[in-house]
Amino acid sequence: MIKKEDIDKIFDAVRIEEVVADHVSLKKRGVNLIGCCPFHNEKTPSFYVSPVKGIYKCFGCGKGGHAVNFLMELEKLTYPDALRALAKKYNIEIVEKELSPEETQFQSDKESLLVVSSYAQKHFSENLYNTDEGKSVGLGYFKERGLREDIIQKFQLGYSINHRTAFTDIALATGYKIEYLVKSGLTIEYRNEPEPGTEQQIENTAPKVENKYVDRFWGRVMFPIHNKSGRVIAFGGRTLRTDKKTSKYVNSPETEIYHKSDVLYGLYHSKAAIAKEKFCFLVEGYLDVIALHQAGVENVVASSGTALTAGHIKEIQRLTNDITISFDGDDAGIKATVKSIDLLLEEGMNVKVLLFPDGDDPDSYSKKVTTEELKNFIKDKAQNFIEYKAELLIKQNIKNDPLKKAEAIVSIVQSIALIPDAIYRSVYIRECSRIMEVDEQILLSELNKFRTKRFNEKQNSPAPTENKTQVESLLTLEPKKENAVFDAEFQERDIIRIMINYGDKIVKIASEDEEGNPTEAEITVAELILHELQHDNITLENLVYNSVLNEYNESLEKYHTIPSQKHFINHENIAICSLTVDLLSSPYQLSNWEQHDIFITFEEDVLKKSIYNAIYALKSRKLEMMIQDNQKRLKENPPEDEMLTLMQTQQQLLEAKKIFNAMLGRIILK
Repeated sequence: MIKKEDIDKIFDAVRIEEVVADHVSLKKRGVNLIGCCPFHNEKTPSFYVSPVKGIYKCFGCGKGGHAVNFLMELEKLTYPDALRALAKKYNIEIVEKELSPEETQFQSDKESLLVVSSYAQKHFSENLYNTDEGKSVGLGYFKERGLREDIIQKFQLGYSINHRTAFTDIALATGYKIEYLVKSGLTIEYRNEPEPGTEQQIENTAPKVENKYVDRFWGRVMFPIHNKSGRVIAFGGRTLRTDKKTSKYVNSPETEIYHKSDVLYGLYHSKAAIAKEKFCFLVEGYLDVIALHQAGVENVVASSGTALTAGHIKEIQRLTNDITISFDGDDAGIKATVKSIDLLLEEGMNVKVLLFPDGDDPDSYSKKVTTEELKNFIKDKAQNFIEYKAELLIKQNIKNDPLKKAEAIVSIVQSIALIPDAIYRSVYIRECSRIMEVDEQILLSELNKFRTKRFNEKQNSPAPTENKTQVESLLTLEPKKENAVFDAEFQERDIIRIMINYGDKIVKIASEDEEGNPTEAEITVAELILHELQHDNITLENLVYNSVLNEYNESLEKYHTIPSQKHFINHENIAICSLTVDLLSSPYQLSNWEQHDIFITFEEDVLKKSIYNAIYALKSRKLEMMIQDNQKRLKENPPEDEMLTLMQTQQQLLEAKKIFNAMLGRIILK
């Protein structure tokens, strides 16, 4: 673990323009540098680097951050690895922090499991080429499947000898500890009954032995599973037996180094191609991935024999937001496809589905066509999820069954309702209307019902808030968010923008001296905003904005200092870092208009006015939200005593809103 002091040294030494210039051709533009973005294809430069602020920002694709983020995003490095790369670039010697005994043991255990797994991979690969059984059975199988020598070696395929203790015996003889053989899942501790979830052939197809430990994998072709840095962490083994009692595939169990819900088969070999092609091809099995690589399509992964998870999706989203699914066309494959579509849509992915001709899967089809034909097929034949679902349902002959057609439409609309982006939802509703021949407004109405229902299910019922009667305390009332027509996102963001840009600036405000005489006091912008918000007990609904606000408050209370822009730019929370870069970035720079006798007023020149306008705008919006909420409660015809209280509250809210509108110079027309 890298020490905090060394991390600070790295950030102090790093020059964002030098790091980016290693990968992007930059040209001077005012105080900034500009070039074509390395994260998306563009002809007109929209990628800006600010040496003064130490940040980069692309106004085309939206990516932005500091030097460490840049390397993490571009080279797909972890945070520690990006720091190490920068330390090497700037000749900074780093000392890894000494771990606690518990941390040391955990790291030692993990490394031991990785070493054992690496040994197992080499052992299985040697079996494939250096044993008669491996060559005739294992290598013979791969050759029969049409795999080339270079592909077999690229994926480090192997073979486990058809003997119950072959691997464990040789591993122990070589010096590997049984503790790690068992922890890795390569060896099973024998208790006269098969371990839950392991293959029944241990009991059913082999004679009992006295050995306490047996191999998990035996008599199988082996598919090593790699982590993102290329180290072997698990295995999948396929039997070549035809015995129905023998499981076709056996996979490694969960271990300290292998969490199947986070691991995609082939990602290590495919991540560069996925980033380059800007879309990911998701298939079902190991051989589908391998065969497609052999055919020249390398942007492909599989979910390692498990259902697609949120962890898998996050790994793909690091590289692209576009995905094409191609699972088997049987009932199980269709069910998995439909489920995966909804998971992907909910995470904001752009989803397509590819169906291969009847009787073919990615493996078999890739052997029938050229690389160019295969790539064109994937590109041209992929359907959006609506077309896929509609085609499935048409095959069930629903056109003449109104009830089934209605169920089909509901299923499609439910999927669309999961999409977080409103524009995308609108486009897909229009597409659904066209394909299913249903009025768009009806579909929109149904979609809104689903989204409202899902929103309400996710929200905890708020505790009833006691109504206040004093105008100055009205802002402490919390509106029921699900009933609000709008939120205060824009106003909250503006508050944080001012904090980030001007938090340490000094402004003068009206005050009184000890004798009660009017005077002026100096206060920082951050202190002024915090005082105004705390006075009315206002918190920010946006969790990231509220975290930033809390850090200002904590820093002032504990250390009597204002956090710097650099603190938030280099923040360990990526969301805060990204927000800061956005709020500090602008693609525009004013020319020197003074030479033409045109004098520009900058926000900093009227800072106090901007601060109060932002605060009053936020308070006014909060009041509007509460007025809407209160109005809705009035329409529900509550009991007479509650009705009277609500009407009094509504009057006070409206009066308070008038006050803030007057402060903002707004004229309200009736």
